[in-house]
Amino acid sequence: MCYYVSMDYTKVQNNKIIEKTIVALKNHGIDVVLVDTKKQALEEILKNVPAGSKVMNGSSTTLIQIGFSEMLKSGKHKWINLHEEILKESDHGKQSDLRRKSITEADYFLSSVNAITEDGQLMAVDASGSRVGALPFAAKKVLIVAGANKIVPNIKGAFDRIQNYVINLENERAMKAYGMRSSLNKWIIIEKESTPNRIKLILVKEVLGF
Repeated sequence: MCYYVSMDYTKVQNNKIIEKTIVALKNHGIDVVLVDTKKQALEEILKNVPAGSKVMNGSSTTLIQIGFSEMLKSGKHKWINLHEEILKESDHGKQSDLRRKSITEADYFLSSVNAITEDGQLMAVDASGSRVGALPFAAKKVLIVAGANKIVPNIKGAFDRIQNYVINLENERAMKAYGMRSSLNKWIIIEKESTPNRIKLILVKEVLGF
């Protein structure tokens, strides 16, 4: 049973904790860019992903909130949107095959995570695994966008955050989107990234996602 540590997940952590977390992440091989606003977060994506790149993204409330998802759908960018081809396919089995293929073909995979520890670890979970499967190895380069409200003290705090807070909000979202509850089926913990410049975290000093 998970022991619940009470935290206010609707608030951004203070500067001291943010800086401590950034140092730890960098020591674990994860590049970090700190920005103040979601607008700046989107600008960082535009700076980091070159024109002509093949782009794939995981389902993410954060990416929606910063305007990335809307921009990608609009076509007002200079990338190759691999997600667009997947959505054109109506057969569920073929869609799954295209998702798998797109992760390995993409030059950049964009997503968020559910928790970031002060010790320098990233944790993410989803029902199908289509998002978390890209993070440890499959995707060539990974851009993660996350609000500083997702910072927790340690791995135990990350589990607490997800099991006591995230799942409730995700269930609400899933019911509206799919008419069914979600589930915490597939988890990933990134303790360290050994490939230089593979994972970059755009950390935002705003409350984003869940």
